[in-house]
Amino acid sequence: MTNPSRLPRRIVPAHYELSLTPDLAEATFTGSQSIDIEILEATSEITLNAAELDITQVSVTGPTESSARVSYDDELDRATFSFESELVPGNYQLHTSFIGSLNDQLRGFYLSRFTDEDGNEQRIATTQFEATDARRAFPCWDEPDFKATFQVNLVVPDHLFAVSNGAEINRQPAGPGLVRVAFAKTMKMSTYIVAFVVGPFEATDPIDVDGVPLRVIAPIGKTHLTSFALEAGAFCLRYLTDYYSIPYPGDKVDFIAIPDFAFGAMENLGAITYRETALLVDPATTGISEQRRIVDVIAHELAHMWFGDLVTMGWWEGIWLNEAFASFMEMKATEAMHPEWKRWMAFAVDPGAERFDSMDIDALSTTRPVEFAVQSPEECNEMFDALTYGKGAAILRMMEMYLGMEVFRKGIGAYLERHSYSNTVTNDLWAGLNSASGEPVGTIMDTWILQSGYPRVDVDLSDTGVAFRQSRFTLLPDKSSESRLWQIPMMVKVSAKGAVTTHCVLMTTDEITLDIDGPIDWVVANAAGYGYYRVRYSNVLLERLHAVIPQLEGLERFTILDDTFAFAKAGQLSTTDFLDLAGVFRDEPEQAIWQLLIGHCDRIGHVLPDDATPGFEAWVRALISNQADLVQWDPRSGESDLDRLHRGQILRALGATANDPNAIEMARAKLKAAIADPLSVDPDIANASLMIVAAHGSEDDYDRIMEVSNNANTPHQQLRYLQAACVVDDEASATKMMKAVRSGEVRSQDSAWVVARIMTTKNTGPLMWHEVRTHWEDLIETIPPMMVRSILAGLPALATAELANEIHAFFAKTEVVGGEKGLAQTLEKLDINVDWVARDSEALSQYFAI
Repeated sequence: MTNPSRLPRRIVPAHYELSLTPDLAEATFTGSQSIDIEILEATSEITLNAAELDITQVSVTGPTESSARVSYDDELDRATFSFESELVPGNYQLHTSFIGSLNDQLRGFYLSRFTDEDGNEQRIATTQFEATDARRAFPCWDEPDFKATFQVNLVVPDHLFAVSNGAEINRQPAGPGLVRVAFAKTMKMSTYIVAFVVGPFEATDPIDVDGVPLRVIAPIGKTHLTSFALEAGAFCLRYLTDYYSIPYPGDKVDFIAIPDFAFGAMENLGAITYRETALLVDPATTGISEQRRIVDVIAHELAHMWFGDLVTMGWWEGIWLNEAFASFMEMKATEAMHPEWKRWMAFAVDPGAERFDSMDIDALSTTRPVEFAVQSPEECNEMFDALTYGKGAAILRMMEMYLGMEVFRKGIGAYLERHSYSNTVTNDLWAGLNSASGEPVGTIMDTWILQSGYPRVDVDLSDTGVAFRQSRFTLLPDKSSESRLWQIPMMVKVSAKGAVTTHCVLMTTDEITLDIDGPIDWVVANAAGYGYYRVRYSNVLLERLHAVIPQLEGLERFTILDDTFAFAKAGQLSTTDFLDLAGVFRDEPEQAIWQLLIGHCDRIGHVLPDDATPGFEAWVRALISNQADLVQWDPRSGESDLDRLHRGQILRALGATANDPNAIEMARAKLKAAIADPLSVDPDIANASLMIVAAHGSEDDYDRIMEVSNNANTPHQQLRYLQAACVVDDEASATKMMKAVRSGEVRSQDSAWVVARIMTTKNTGPLMWHEVRTHWEDLIETIPPMMVRSILAGLPALATAELANEIHAFFAKTEVVGGEKGLAQTLEKLDINVDWVARDSEALSQYFAI
């Protein structure tokens, strides 16, 4: 069946020579281009992609010379050029001139603004083309397999900075106060990674990374925040070049900080664009998690230069190949640069890595396969979710550990080498890994990417060893009659006769038995913790496992704790079973496991009956009492980065979750000092103090926090205080924040997550839902289209039957364009939380009774 969103294949572009003249004051641009094309079949029409453009002139030169009239199909984002005479097969140049607007929707060729050090508003023209928005900047064949080379020219005011994918090769006067900047021809690549940026920027001096010049380009006045990114960029570029064993495919690398940006960053070849918070940082005033995110994002985008830019998916159903592999490689690069951060441990729980979120989504009936047929641009945008990034990266890591790191690397290198400058489908990657390993990688991985969900593995003792049985794990009862089977690469650790052995098992059937010469002491069915599945042990094995938890590896302890919470939320255990297990972790040494434990405690606290709150807070104080004794309110010499991060999260839990009065008092003092002098308080302590004060804040606290955010000296300070203001659980404060979103006081790049976050506050969340419902039309006019679905993330916190009914009724008659799958998943998450509260509230009240 033909996809109506795909262009005809009878014409192929080879090279674009593109010239653009943006007018920042008027928020418009003019453009012209010549495209080298090959016509494969005789035609009198050329159809290509164009959206929100006024195409003023069209002609072709070549075997036939002709001008054309233009017609538009707005629904399909197309322009058709109808020529006066038939164009015979051959090579031509297609010439077009056009006019467009610099929009405020953070897509295509758009306008960004910032206020400089003198208080003046400055304007930037910048681009964001993925998935299908190059067509908003110039007429083009805007599909990933129409690869071509590009030579970009920008005509700009001579006092502004201009940058594109290639290195600057020429600069000449172009009229009064104007200059024409020419950039080198690019490699053969897809339209979605073309980029051009113009504005009041300044660049660092380039550093040489084994022959590749690397710079950071930032809005004027912010280059003092670039040294951390330069160091991380140089390390990651060298690491990735070595890992792939293929030279970097561009002629330079520019990291460009953009004040208004819809995503975290974008992998435009040689001109990578970032949110300011993902690039610009003062290490002296930022916490470890903030620094780690910058290294992650830089590594992720650089990984794309090979996996995505050099070798590109043929169509958007394969976007998981790009994003999952870049997420996987960011972990490897960050781990290599900072092994002390234990990045693979954090990957399991860090929301930024999205593995944790993906397991929640993939346990829904409304989940989707990692790879599925994509038709429209809206469906393309829905692919950018936790399943693509988090699940994709997790199953790649699972396969790497099964095959062996070096075998896996060789397979990846062979795939990239074979398909450089071209387009691929998923099976091309499996072929590379099959060849390198001799294993049926495609057969195994297809069970993970072509069907939705993931397995639950039940483990019990058998007469001859250990018995395993797989079924699908779901958070609600699985009503589907569809039978699902995964090929599960399992690492099983067994203690028998006092000796511990590890066994590599590929589970390809519903049930298998691992023969062990017993007697068996205990079993870990997800040894090392890299398996993307949940494990349900028999009561006997679970009891034995709890007794030896301190002997297990960190990720093994993590999976036992997280699986228990998931089974409790699904109603397969009681939440009190999780609480009992949590008590075993009082002396847990791993920061990431405490992050998980505290996060689950916060989730329980949010849905807790009011009469259970005092007992719950006392229980949390007791749980973390040993840790709180270890991490006082001041740093100690010689401690590690993770020690600092751990202290911050424990103190936040003590003050915000456990409501400890002494912690709240100390947090207010530390926050006051940090506002007066950010260098006077350790950043992780300052962050914890801020969140404690916000959690117990009043309208006055909200006003002060927003004042600091609005006058922040660094992007991270601005973001950190804005995030804190969202959790002030005060009706007047939340109402002010909602007004700030609707008025545009909150940047559009932040508006969707701000709305989502204020709906998660326990007391004022329901009121904010009513605000959202009442002002929905205003909100979707304010929020960029691709970000509207992010509002939905706050809804599952509204876990009462009455609110759930309201929410279902509202969205039954309200469309979320480009968010249909996300909406269905959100509503199911809400229903799960409602069931969870109804099922376990009484047991929790008894558990925490004082």
